Amino acid sequence: MKLQKPDPLLTPTRLLDFDAQPIAKLIQDRNWPSMTTFERIGAIYDFVRNEIAFGYNRADDIAASQVLADGFGQCNTKGTLLMALLRGVGIRCRLHGFTIHKGLQRGVVPELIYPLAPQEILHSWVEIDFEGAWVNLEGFILDEVFLNVLQVSLPSSNSLCGYGAGTDCLSAPPVTWDGQDTYIQRTGIVQDFGVFDTPDSFYAAHEQSFGWLKGVLYRHIIRHWMNARVRALRIGRLQVDAHVSHSHSKTPDAA
Repeated sequence: MKLQKPDPLLTPTRLLDFDAQPIAKLIQDRNWPSMTTFERIGAIYDFVRNEIAFGYNRADDIAASQVLADGFGQCNTKGTLLMALLRGVGIRCRLHGFTIHKGLQRGVVPELIYPLAPQEILHSWVEIDFEGAWVNLEGFILDEVFLNVLQVSLPSSNSLCGYGAGTDCLSAPPVTWDGQDTYIQRTGIVQDFGVFDTPDSFYAAHEQSFGWLKGVLYRHIIRHWMNARVRALRIGRLQVDAHVSHSHSKTPDAA
């Protein structure tokens, strides 16, 4: 009898460690496996989007269980956790890798150190196999509370590139799971690296280039400064940065 090879889009890896006890327990406690496929994806998507707050971890290539323990993450780390949870309930998924322009982080990165940031920042979203098609999931990056603050603070803006958002429709970006693609940083994309079966293979091929000294400063000082700014923004202390790129919605009599 010929043994069937494991599906590479459903297997655990060092980063997608859904067999780790905290992740396995979370899946069991939330009873996600008993839901329909649509509900399962939606429940996990909402968990990663809103119960894992937007914030900056020490590195991109950390395991899903570490992201869960941190309780916060950005595009790449929240994506790793999302993939691990999805695979843990039998949803096939893969990673699509990119870079985004650093302007998308303006307002979160302190202006004093913004010139030191790399021009392009490593980025990714998750692609899931749903009803015979690949659906792109990126809208989970900013939690609902953080996004609402941006919407309230910039009510007349239509497009925004800053504060962790890259969208042409700030008032109603496609971030809710409804079976279709979701996006919140798409307009900031610069390079497209294609698809990867796992985040492990993506980070083996691509890594964020800081340089040794900047890398140390980021891990130990800068990211904590950025996270403090994110926490302040989340509770409504948003001071609109004049350097952030955003455009106002057109009024009815505007040409």
